[in-house]
Amino acid sequence: MEDVKDNVFWFTIDGEKRLATKNLVPGKQVYNEKFVLSKGIEYRTWDPFRSKLAASIMNDLEYFPFKEKSNVLYLGVSTGTTISHISDIVGPNGTIFGVEHSSRVARDFLDRVACYRKNIIPIVQNARQPKEYFSIYNKVDVVYVDIAQPDQTNIAIENCKMYLKPKGYLFLTIKARSIDVTKEPKHIISNEIKKLNLDFEIKQSIDLKPYDKDHAMIIATSLN
Repeated sequence: MEDVKDNVFWFTIDGEKRLATKNLVPGKQVYNEKFVLSKGIEYRTWDPFRSKLAASIMNDLEYFPFKEKSNVLYLGVSTGTTISHISDIVGPNGTIFGVEHSSRVARDFLDRVACYRKNIIPIVQNARQPKEYFSIYNKVDVVYVDIAQPDQTNIAIENCKMYLKPKGYLFLTIKARSIDVTKEPKHIISNEIKKLNLDFEIKQSIDLKPYDKDHAMIIATSLN
């Protein structure tokens, strides 16, 4: 192990620096990631080509509000790759409310991830209807959004208005091609950022190349 920050670890494997998180469920893989054993503790490597949060860390993410005991609302968990690593980071005393609309994908997420990790509360629901999440019982420190919809920024804003703590963090993945295939991705990303300016202070915008093409991660904090 080389160094550690905020429960994110770096290991040198085959001469290459790799991200990892301490496995909350030892012996259990989520997406065929490699295990690393160090001083009797099992870690899972975190693939930036499979996780936009890992890609953001690789591309010099400056703000990392995911801490031990954090509460997180995650929109668009898909099959659970990234949320499993956030689950490792926030630990048994943190909570992640994981929203996924597609019942087929949600079933995979429940079977492979949520049923083994007690700090994940799955919500099979449309992210456009945040009032329907009956499981969320308090405000969260971070809202993490990874949904491929043309109105993804508006969905993020509405969820933050309902569930994000004052001065809490929004992590918004902008998928330019899901918003408009005809426009230059840079223009799309800048337009989406403008939509946030009324309610948020933009902290950082990260291009996710080479891990994801035409994607950006926007980090912002709520103004109230």
